[in-house]
Amino acid sequence: MQSDQLAALVATVLTLLLTVGLAIALSRKYMEKRRPSLLFWSLGIWVFAFTVLLEAVFAIGIYTSALIDAYLFLVALLVELLALGSIQLIKNRLIKNAYYALAAIGAAATAYSVAVGNVGNLLMQGVVAALPPDIVIYASSLATFPAATVLVIVAAMGYRRTRSLKMVSIIAGVVVVSVAGTLYIASFPSFLYYAEFAGMLLLWMGFYDFRR
Repeated sequence: MQSDQLAALVATVLTLLLTVGLAIALSRKYMEKRRPSLLFWSLGIWVFAFTVLLEAVFAIGIYTSALIDAYLFLVALLVELLALGSIQLIKNRLIKNAYYALAAIGAAATAYSVAVGNVGNLLMQGVVAALPPDIVIYASSLATFPAATVLVIVAAMGYRRTRSLKMVSIIAGVVVVSVAGTLYIASFPSFLYYAEFAGMLLLWMGFYDFRR
């Protein structure tokens, strides 16, 4: 196993443990409080856990076109799910409905692009290190850019209202996780996985109350 491949595997396993732990914590909190925001956030973190699991599968040399197609779609979907959780905190129904429509269009466009885009092999030594076809990039951007914008704006509004450092942590975690997918074009491809690990740590610090 090459050094990049081993580093990616170690980083993904650590990130997977953190992600599953946070997903369980958020799911339990949703079961207690039944808030729609917690439902979408927990679903988003569970999807993130599955994408990290796929990265671990890729790192040990298992690769099929179906797996990479699922990976590319889920990476976009998870950001939308997190944004759907945050948009529940907005009182304006018109804004909510507008984002619901935009999220549905983004998800549909991403699914279509992955289905027709002939993605091919994006791995180098077990690391996701190549760009997908342009149609996939453009379609997934339609999903991820508005979602990341919603996440940052809502978290910033929450911080302005409460002055909570947890909001700062959520903003930082969301930004890192959302842009991590672009980092594999750098000269050190496995940095993608380190960024995901750092982003998940920040999200833990933001979403979870360690005093409980």
